[in-house]
Amino acid sequence: MEFEGLVKMECPTEKELLLKGQAPGKGKLVRELTSGADFFADFLAQRYLQEYIREGGSKIKFITGKPGSGKSHFLQLFSSMAEEQNYKTVDFSANDIWLHDFKEIYVEILQQCNIMDCLKGCAAELIRRMGYDQNEIPDGMTFMDYLSSQDMGDAITRREIRLQLKEMFLENPLMDNNFALACSLLTGGILGHPLLESQNQELLLAWMQGDRTVKLALVRALGLSPSRITRYNARHMLRSLSQVIHISGYAGMVISIDNLEILLNRSSLSPLHYTKMRREDTYESIRQLIDDIDSLQNIMFLFAFDRELFDNDNAGIKSYQALWMRIQNEIVGERFNCFGDVADLDRLASEVYTPDQLVSMSQKLVDAASSMGLFGTILALEEAKDILENAPFGGIGIPRMVNEKTLSGGESHV
Repeated sequence: MEFEGLVKMECPTEKELLLKGQAPGKGKLVRELTSGADFFADFLAQRYLQEYIREGGSKIKFITGKPGSGKSHFLQLFSSMAEEQNYKTVDFSANDIWLHDFKEIYVEILQQCNIMDCLKGCAAELIRRMGYDQNEIPDGMTFMDYLSSQDMGDAITRREIRLQLKEMFLENPLMDNNFALACSLLTGGILGHPLLESQNQELLLAWMQGDRTVKLALVRALGLSPSRITRYNARHMLRSLSQVIHISGYAGMVISIDNLEILLNRSSLSPLHYTKMRREDTYESIRQLIDDIDSLQNIMFLFAFDRELFDNDNAGIKSYQALWMRIQNEIVGERFNCFGDVADLDRLASEVYTPDQLVSMSQKLVDAASSMGLFGTILALEEAKDILENAPFGGIGIPRMVNEKTLSGGESHV
């Protein structure tokens, strides 16, 4: 793996993020600080999370705007809302994960989803289908052990478990056959039938995670006919994973990928430095995802990036016509379109924000800051009007401007 020697930086605290004008992370604070544009998140939650995605649909949304326009804040807010509606959520930054190889994206999603936790949900669903209650099984006892203790672990019941596993995974047309067989074996190990040794469990999980050190001959010995997971089959594996997540009881999956503007970063000192070839591979990967999105179910992608990724003709999205042609019509329009695949938060701000809302935003910042020992000064109405008037000509978004004006006092030493 490249850049193996890099040391992962510690995550900044909410206090540090607040002082930098950055999104506070998923949790209580991101809701408390939301003001003005929250109706858009509510709209997406209602139309997509409660309806379209839950019913088996799939969607890609692009969130753009100036630096400081609230893109990361929006992703964190929407991800929190998705969790509240029983969605598996995956959140990562393009600063941390390579995007030119879709296998890297798939592996990150798989790791954040905790596949064994999902398969435990699938096991509970199988137990329910067989007419039993998962809560009746004592802790530390498998379903097969429980059946045996009740003198019901006969050959017919064992056969029924295998048939249920086959129907759940192997007969699902949306799942890769090898991925389905691996899930069947792993779920059987959770249930206690068919038995799966711990080293074989680790082997299957390593193969699913694209570990190059796995010997495929050992995987074949378990009944699979595997090939290595690559950028070419990773989307199919993701489709299989989304099926497992849905079977396990989740409404679906929401994947948020932030900071795509790193594709334009020319600094060779950046941990993830994109050459022209890697950048175009990333655009092609997103293009393929757009074309394949209708083959996925119960899944929603959100990509966020600075407006420069659209405006840069030489290295931005416009430089890759195959991708640009698929999204360019979505950018045109006189008013903000909540259904549009591209959401420009600067346009949203110009239509939605009022001086009173900026004062309210400032008030929320002061309240949060005071609880962390920070100074803050609530904007005057005239200051809020000045911000709105100057926003179209500045290089940063309105939320960042409000933050800088409100928290310019720094840290309290009282």
